Amino acid sequence: MIRFRYLVVIASTVVTVACGATEPEAPTEPEAAQVSAAEPAVGEIQRLDPRIDALIPADATIETLAGGFNFIEGPVWDRQNARLLFSDVRGNEIYQWTEADGASTFIDPVFEGDRTGKRSISSNGLTLDAEGRLIICEHGNRRISRVDADGTRSVVVEQYEGGQLNSPNDAVYASDGSLYFTDPPYGLEGLEESPDRELDFNGIYRLRPDGELALLVRDQTRPNGIALSPDETTLYVANSDEANKVWMAYDLDESGASNGRVFYDVNDQTAEGAADGMKIDISGNLFATGPGGVWVIAPDGTHLGTISTGEVTANVAWGNDGRTLYLTSSTSLYRIRLSTEGHIPGP
Repeated sequence: MIRFRYLVVIASTVVTVACGATEPEAPTEPEAAQVSAAEPAVGEIQRLDPRIDALIPADATIETLAGGFNFIEGPVWDRQNARLLFSDVRGNEIYQWTEADGASTFIDPVFEGDRTGKRSISSNGLTLDAEGRLIICEHGNRRISRVDADGTRSVVVEQYEGGQLNSPNDAVYASDGSLYFTDPPYGLEGLEESPDRELDFNGIYRLRPDGELALLVRDQTRPNGIALSPDETTLYVANSDEANKVWMAYDLDESGASNGRVFYDVNDQTAEGAADGMKIDISGNLFATGPGGVWVIAPDGTHLGTISTGEVTANVAWGNDGRTLYLTSSTSLYRIRLSTEGHIPGP
């Protein structure tokens, strides 16, 4: 696998947006591995609303950090070790990236069990708990696990009312220690038709610190990326169903989630990518991966612009001092320096 890093200049001219479609199959020889610093600049920022200029500097550049992966996802910044951790969902590995050493294997393999009946076996979304321990959404083991201090993995949650979870996909912690997560069927061969499926819905859950697990939403068809508004009164969940590509918003309080509504609809888009992973800045702007790149959406639902790397981008993470956005885009890892900032999980 080839690892490299170089700077990519971004055109800041306003262009027409064309987005939508499904995650492509990984090429046999990853295209990202063929890129060199001598090639023409790639990537662009689509600036559709003047408000985006306060979030992304006019001279912003996309930096390519590493390439040659299968399909990367679920990034999280580990402040204690100054590194980015991310999943290769088709490579069954978790990688770490540091400024000094680039990308290297962190966990290989993620899943070691019987692959019968499994469509996806690796990890997907990653986050950190308040103690800085890595939290892993596992497709193959159909659970959320934690990497403890001695390097072993322990189960955080794997069942709801006696039924095995489908394949936890993404997760976010609230300030009170509650873990919100999505559970679509992507890890199961046949998806909803899998004979191994034990729950007849794709849920959105809240796990309290005391272990109480509550089903918040059961009628979203393909819940995927998940994020909280800065005041934690709104829960955003991406729906990655090809037939209904939207970001949903829910009012959130002690009793659960209510008033589900479409926050932004991208069913009319044709570029590759679905509503997928996302993060939110301290002002409530969504940086949501979708058709054609990372959609920047204001809290009022206005599409401010799109960051495009030229590859399908599945997820993003705040890193460094909170003003750097890391992008896991198919075969390559990118980052861009912003004027805004977001919350980094962990201590």
